[in-house]
Amino acid sequence: MKKKNKKNKKILCISSGGGHWAELIRIRPAFKGFKVIYSSTHPGYEKDISGATYFTINDTNRNQVAGMIITFIQVLWIMIRIWPKIVISTGALPGLIGIMVAKLLGRRTIWLDSIANFDELSMSGKWAKKFSDLYLTQWEHLAKDNGPFYYGKVI
Repeated sequence: MKKKNKKNKKILCISSGGGHWAELIRIRPAFKGFKVIYSSTHPGYEKDISGATYFTINDTNRNQVAGMIITFIQVLWIMIRIWPKIVISTGALPGLIGIMVAKLLGRRTIWLDSIANFDELSMSGKWAKKFSDLYLTQWEHLAKDNGPFYYGKVI
């Protein structure tokens, strides 16, 4: 029987900048042995993942329809180019777009809502439930039986 090689399974980690990116980088050790590709909204973040492939995408928010379309097209292009098995996001709208595109393409998806959202899930996090195979929160009191699930905090 042929042994499955983790390197053949590509993971795309995608998020907005700032705290979302910091959380994504914090979970990097969980992907040891996999081929991991990163994408975020700041070209300077490439230095954080030395040696890994990195794509810069447009930063957008819910008030920027044209920006959302640009981000969607960029993410679709990245997905088709690298064809990841799994897409993981820690949030905000560019990450949500990544999860949505991944699900449309039949990829497995994981959403980890940002630790910044103590009182309730983020708006993107609420939408992400519809597109996530694994839907996580970093606050135990926000966990529910049908998700999001709580397995601890990143930071």
